[in-house]
Amino acid sequence: MRSQTLNSFRSTANRLTQALTAIAAALVLAACGGGGTTTDNGVTTSATISNNGTAQTGLRALPAAYLTRRAVSYSPFRSGNRDTETVTDTMVKQDLDLLVAGGIGLIRLFDSSERVSARTLRLINDNHLDLKVHLGVYVNSFEYWNLDAATSANIQAFNDAEVARGVALANSYPDIVIAVSVGNETLVDWSTVNVSSKKLASYIQTVRGQIVQPVTTDDNYAVYAGKLPQHAAGNQISEVLAQIDFASIHSYPSEDAQYSNFADADTWPDWDWQQAGVSDVNLRAAAMMNAAIGKTKKDFAAARTYLDAKGKAQLPIIIGETGWKAVDPGTGRYKFMGHPANQKMYYDRLMTWVDSTKNSGGPKSIIYFEAFDEPWKGSDDKWGLFNVNRQARYVIQGKNTASATWVYEPTNKTAGAPYVDSDALYYMPPTLKTAIPENRYTIYADTATPGEVLAKTLTPDMKWDAFDGGTATRNEADASTSAPGDGPNSLSIIPNPAFNTVQYGWGLLAHSATDVNDNLSAYAANGRLNFRINTTYAGKMKIGISTDTDSRSGAEAYVILSNGDSYGYCNTGVWCTVSIPLSALTAANPNLDLRYVLNRFIISDKYADTGNTPGATTKINIDNIYWSK
Repeated sequence: MRSQTLNSFRSTANRLTQALTAIAAALVLAACGGGGTTTDNGVTTSATISNNGTAQTGLRALPAAYLTRRAVSYSPFRSGNRDTETVTDTMVKQDLDLLVAGGIGLIRLFDSSERVSARTLRLINDNHLDLKVHLGVYVNSFEYWNLDAATSANIQAFNDAEVARGVALANSYPDIVIAVSVGNETLVDWSTVNVSSKKLASYIQTVRGQIVQPVTTDDNYAVYAGKLPQHAAGNQISEVLAQIDFASIHSYPSEDAQYSNFADADTWPDWDWQQAGVSDVNLRAAAMMNAAIGKTKKDFAAARTYLDAKGKAQLPIIIGETGWKAVDPGTGRYKFMGHPANQKMYYDRLMTWVDSTKNSGGPKSIIYFEAFDEPWKGSDDKWGLFNVNRQARYVIQGKNTASATWVYEPTNKTAGAPYVDSDALYYMPPTLKTAIPENRYTIYADTATPGEVLAKTLTPDMKWDAFDGGTATRNEADASTSAPGDGPNSLSIIPNPAFNTVQYGWGLLAHSATDVNDNLSAYAANGRLNFRINTTYAGKMKIGISTDTDSRSGAEAYVILSNGDSYGYCNTGVWCTVSIPLSALTAANPNLDLRYVLNRFIISDKYADTGNTPGATTKINIDNIYWSK
C-alpha cells in the first residue's frame, strides 16, 4: 500500500509539474492580452466581447452534482496557528471519511495550495472517495494598500503562481474538480484582500481559458446585487460578470444582524432577529430562524434581480457560503444565537428551501460553511458541522449512529441528554434595574463617603479583568502608595501588552462576572467619572465604559487622556485627579445606554488609537474611582 501511494503521489506531481510549465508560458501571453475566454448571457445570438477583443458565446453548464449533492466548505486546520500547523494525509483522510459518512458529496476548497488542496484531491483520487470539489484560487490584494514596489511585486507573483496551481489541479483531476472559484470576497467593501474588478476579471479569464470546468468568483451577495461602495472607480461588476459561468454568493444573516448599518437599509437590508413581537418566548427561537432564512432568501432575490437586469437571467446562482455558529466564541455577540439547536434549525431550513426551489428559480446549491471548527480563527470560529475534535454536532448527528468513528459532541444538558429544537436560544431584553438614586457610585476606594453606594454591594460579583485575559496584571491592595485622603491601598496595574499578529496594547476593566448591569441613568445629565492616578506612563491613555443596549449588541465609548489636558490627567509621577463628564462619553458613542452599564470603568492603551510606542510596561496606580452626579 505504501509503494502504491508513493507511485500515485509521483504521478500526481509529474502531472502538476507538466501543467505548471505550460501555464507559465500562458501567463506571459495573458499579460500581453492573449489567451482566455469569456461568457455571454447564455443566448448564442448575443455575444460578449472579451478583454482581448474576441467575441465569445456560451455559458458552461453547472454540473449536476450541485443539484444532487450536499455541499460544505472544508479546511483541515485544527490548531490555533494555521501558519505553523503540520497538515498530514491522516488528518485529511479522517476528515474526508467523516464528510462522506455524513452524506456530504461536494466540498469547497479555498485555495490551490499543495499543503491543502493538492493533498485533498490526491487523497480523494487515490482512495476512490465519492466526493466532488469546488476548487478555489486564492488571490491577494496589491492595488489598494500603499505597498512598496517589492511587496506589491511579490504579491502579484504569488497570485500568478496560485492561478497556475489552480489550472494545474483542475486539469489534473477533471473528474473530481467540477468548478473553480477565482477570488474569495475580493470586491465587497469590507474586504481585506481587495482586488479591482478589472484585475479579477483578468485572473478569471486566464483560468477559464485553460480549463474545461465552469468558473466563478465567490463574494458577498451585495456584490452580486450591484453594490460596490469601496474603490468604486476600479470596480465594475460587469467586467467580472462577462467572465463567469455562474454566480456564487455569500449570505450570513447572523453577521448582518451584528454588523449591518441599520440606518441604511437600501445598502444593507437588515432583518428582525430579535422577534421581540413574538410574546410567547417558546416560539421566539423558531420565529428568529424563520426570519434568518427569510433574510437569506432576500439576499438571493437581490442578486437574482440585479443579474436579470444586467442581462444575466441565464446565469445560475449558488449560495457559496452561509452558516450559523453553534457556539458564541467568547465575543458575546452571539449569546442569543450561537447554539447547536439554532444551527440545526438554520441548516434544516436551508436544505428544505434549496430542495424545493433549485429547479424553479431558487439557488441551484448551497455550500454550507463549514465542515469543521478552526481555532485559529479566534472569534470567527464555531461554524462547524463538527467541532475541532471531529465530534458530530447536533446538526449532523442523525446521519449516523454514534460509534468509535462517529462520535457525538457532548451536550451541556443534565445527564448528557441530546439536544432538541426547543433548546434553541432566542432574544431576551436586558434586565432593567431601578435607577440608582445615590449621588455617588463607588467602584474602588478605601475610605467610606457619606451618601455613597458601593458597586460591589449592588453587584456582588463585580471584579477586575484584563483585556484578552492577560494584557495587564494588577494588585488590588497595593500598599506602596495611595491617593491623599484615601489610604492605605491603591490599585496598581502593570501593562502586559498583547503582541499577536499586530501590536495591540492592553486594558483592564471593572465589570460583573455574570454581565449583571447597573442602572446609572440618573447620572446622565451632569454625571462625571472620577479617579485619582499616579504614573509616569509615557504618552496617552484611554478611559471608557460600556453598556448593554435594547438590541443586545452593546456599546462602548472612550476618551483619550494626555498630560495636562482639561480632564486633569498627568503622568508626572504624582497623584492627580481626573474627572470626565459622562457627556463626553455619550458624545463619543450615542448608542451608550446608561440604564444598562456593564463595564463601569475601563483603563487601556490601544496603540492604534493613542499613537503610543508599543511595549510600555510602566506601573500605574489608580485610586478612589467613582461616578458622581
